[in-house]
Amino acid sequence: METKQQQLSDRINNLETSATLAMAAKARELKEAGKDIIGLSLGEPDFNTPDFIKEAAIKAINDNYNSYTPVDGYAELKDAVITKFKRDNKLTYDRSQIVVSTGAKQSLYNVAMVCLNAGDEVILPCPYWVSYSDIVKLADGVPVEVPTTIDSDFKMTADQLEAAITPKTKMLWYSSPCNPSGSIYSKEELRALADVLQKHPQIVVVSDEIYEHINYVGDHFSMAQFDDMYERTVTVNGVSKAFAMTGWRIGYIGGPKYIARACNKLQGQVTSGANCIAQRAVITALEAPISEIQFMVDQFKERRKLILGLLADIPGFECNEPEGAFYVFPNIEHYIGKTLKGQTIKDASDFSMFLLEHANVATVTGDAFGGPNCIRLSYAASQEDIKNAMSRIKEAVS
Repeated sequence: METKQQQLSDRINNLETSATLAMAAKARELKEAGKDIIGLSLGEPDFNTPDFIKEAAIKAINDNYNSYTPVDGYAELKDAVITKFKRDNKLTYDRSQIVVSTGAKQSLYNVAMVCLNAGDEVILPCPYWVSYSDIVKLADGVPVEVPTTIDSDFKMTADQLEAAITPKTKMLWYSSPCNPSGSIYSKEELRALADVLQKHPQIVVVSDEIYEHINYVGDHFSMAQFDDMYERTVTVNGVSKAFAMTGWRIGYIGGPKYIARACNKLQGQVTSGANCIAQRAVITALEAPISEIQFMVDQFKERRKLILGLLADIPGFECNEPEGAFYVFPNIEHYIGKTLKGQTIKDASDFSMFLLEHANVATVTGDAFGGPNCIRLSYAASQEDIKNAMSRIKEAVS
């Protein structure tokens, strides 16, 4: 007799559970059981959504925004997105090139589903955000991982890109600032990649810029700013990270008209338009000057300094200095193959589980990001939590 599992689709049976969400769920479970767990696994700012954005949402409720929204977003929100792209990225789009979705994750999923056919290859510089690979597989594409190292600041070179391209390559996906490494591609580095892509006009680029404003070096450059890449780049962004609006679930794309039109068509069959109240609030968020959220970025910068200083004091943790986002991605190869407190550490997943069990600190294995010798720690946590977590980790591995 068939098991219940066999009655499910191969698609879902072959899909990995999101490692970040799985670790967060495990940490929650242990907390509920009375364990004092410090969570450094989720990429979620520990700030409240700014009051001026909350007030816009309350006004929208009182103004009776409660009907279905246009599939690709309110016209006023699309205009706010267009203004934001112009102001922050020197990119000019019109409404037909913008699609608002239920979070940047849905934006990414839409793009994969409308661009990929079975067997199409998607180049993913490693480490990459945990869901890229599985979203590509869901769309019947083939993820092609390009490993990078701490020595290259976890960035892919033009030569590596050239070597990874085959006749089946359809897309390149990357994030800058990068989740999980915090690395930022400079204008010069992106130009070198763009020069390679000029020889391969069939390749579409997905540039995930959700961490754009959490940037400690000042310069953010978008691939679509190059005239010769504008028509083949989809820029993905949203409000979860910079505006502390993770649960509001609003993301968006700016890109070629034919891709935006296709995303709109797909979304019309899957979710329809994003939440009406959240959309109205996001208009206010995007229209506000960036200075309104600078206090959060300043705090993240302080925490970055704190966590890097404390990690430097723990043997076997090798870190680069992240230029953006709010993660560190230390190489912990030193511990692989060793036995700690009677437990043999076979890989980064073992090490991450060891820290959960023996240090009561939730992290995420680098395996999930295509960085098998690393773990990811989020410093979107209070300074007190960061200090306590690092102290516990140091004690557990000593």
